[in-house]
Amino acid sequence: MDNKRHWEGVYETKSPDAVSWYAPHLHKSIELIEKSAPSRNAAIIDVGGGEATLVDDLFAREYRDLTVLDISEAAINVAKLRLGEASKQIHWLAADITKVQLPENRYDIWHDRAVFHFLTEPEQRLAYVKQVTRAMRTGGSVIVSTFGPQGPLKCSGLEIVRYDADALHDEFGAKFSMVESCVELHQTPFGTTQQFIYCMCRID
Repeated sequence: MDNKRHWEGVYETKSPDAVSWYAPHLHKSIELIEKSAPSRNAAIIDVGGGEATLVDDLFAREYRDLTVLDISEAAINVAKLRLGEASKQIHWLAADITKVQLPENRYDIWHDRAVFHFLTEPEQRLAYVKQVTRAMRTGGSVIVSTFGPQGPLKCSGLEIVRYDADALHDEFGAKFSMVESCVELHQTPFGTTQQFIYCMCRID
């Protein structure tokens, strides 16, 4: 089964709060975005945003140049329905981040919670980093969160790659300067805990 079919199946059969990565609000993501983009004119892309409520919270904070990309059309449709009229002011992209053609020098903030760790092949990760490098403006912030060293080995039935902060930064290279990193212990809807690593880098 290819990735798109897999994720369409997940989002077509499970409610938003019935997946392990669900959180009512992504507080750490919001904190890092507001810290690195105080201007509400910042162009922000949420990679793998799908059903996540981050776009709702950013819109409520008066960010208006928002793009949500997800491989699953079903996930995007859930978010559009939830946002109602506000969804018409969001840019939506149903695409594979390793293959989509993003606009050049477009974004000030790149946010990804729990996509990068699904890229188990080196060529996938290289394609992802090329996308970031091409689509981001110089001086922009790249916020990526993956499972940490004590995180799960699989998610949604798929193998993942776990990272500590240094290993995650190494995947991006010298063009990306580490600004900060932290560990988050995510409480799943099922009463378990997952270790996430957050890294925020500046693109030079």
